[in-house]
Amino acid sequence: MNQKNQTETHDYEHSKVPAKSRRSNLTLFMIMMGFTFFSASMWAGQSLSNGLDFNGFLAALLLGGIILGAYTGALGYIGAESGLSLDLLAQRSFGRRGSWLPSAMISFTQLGWFGVGLAMFAIPVAKELFGLDVTPDHMPWQGYSLVVVAGVLMTSSAFFGIRSLTVVSYVAVPLVAILGTVSMVMAVRQGDTGLIEQFAKGTKDLTIVAAAGMVIGSFVSGGTATPNFTRFGKSATSATIITVAAFLLGNSLMFFFGAISSIYVGGNDIFEVMLHLNLFYFAVIVLGLNIWTTNDNALYSVGLGLANITGLSKRIIVLLGGIVATLTAVWLYWNFCNWLNILNCTLPPIGIILILHYFTNHKSYLNNRIKIIDIDWFSVMGVVIGAVVANCVTFGISSINGMLTAAIVFLIGRLGKE
Repeated sequence: MNQKNQTETHDYEHSKVPAKSRRSNLTLFMIMMGFTFFSASMWAGQSLSNGLDFNGFLAALLLGGIILGAYTGALGYIGAESGLSLDLLAQRSFGRRGSWLPSAMISFTQLGWFGVGLAMFAIPVAKELFGLDVTPDHMPWQGYSLVVVAGVLMTSSAFFGIRSLTVVSYVAVPLVAILGTVSMVMAVRQGDTGLIEQFAKGTKDLTIVAAAGMVIGSFVSGGTATPNFTRFGKSATSATIITVAAFLLGNSLMFFFGAISSIYVGGNDIFEVMLHLNLFYFAVIVLGLNIWTTNDNALYSVGLGLANITGLSKRIIVLLGGIVATLTAVWLYWNFCNWLNILNCTLPPIGIILILHYFTNHKSYLNNRIKIIDIDWFSVMGVVIGAVVANCVTFGISSINGMLTAAIVFLIGRLGKE
């Protein structure tokens, strides 16, 4: 293989991304937008529309979006400036073997969501296309066939790396955004009452803070993997702006899709809105592409994470992970979503430790003089204790509780070293 091909196909799972392999701002924006097109955020949008009026809905999106944008923006800055993946950053902040903990946590969570995403596509399409009755105890072979087809396609794009992720994002992001938004507007215009009046219905039992927590929690786990993609950015400043804009726009769009589906057709996905408008084939395209852009990014992160632990090539890991997630997709969908939501709370403590370690050792990172130890026990304990707090403390916003706890443990350890 010549040098040109090596540069184009290399995903730098074990090294810094060099300047010659950085991508344009538009490409990075498309990748990050596609990453935020997360179907599970639509489910949360349904809950917000039931629990808040329109002004409260907007306030929760803004508050949650600002906090989520600050978190992912900081990680985006670090990824672009350092050129390092989440796992290589973890080697520096957790230690070489200590980094196996964050790598395993992000890989396990993202692999689970990859499998769930396959079923989220196959099950509703199987019901509508074949008129099948799909239950937790029964999945006809046609549904499994759709899982396999989706699994092969989405694994393939993650296998071929950043170039394939770029192609999928350039196709999917405009189509999902345009077709989804047009369908959303059509649903509102066909409704008996206006949007604000529809939002006034429902239980309205959510506080803005609780709703903002749902906005943050919907994608804070995936957002922790932000450096895996922004390390290909041209500059730290542009990568930060792109990341914040993508999370504000993309995540908010998903919440609106879920909310509109809930209040106008009683569903939780733009797929159901489009079905109601007799746009079946467009609905399948939007659903498939929407899940694809998140799933290939998730499996790509799995490849990077487990490559850090095993030392194997990212491509081998992606292939094996894709096979496992495809074979278990339906089971994951019916049995594992609640566990995945618990695991989501364990990842923000990782992100905050990466951020604190980077900026408290900024010059050493820039000069490539960070000493990589075996295990940084305070970083490891910060994640463990932060995850426990995030899942057990009932007041406030769970992800922020976890981050604050992890930050305190990390800083105590840093003071002890000094």
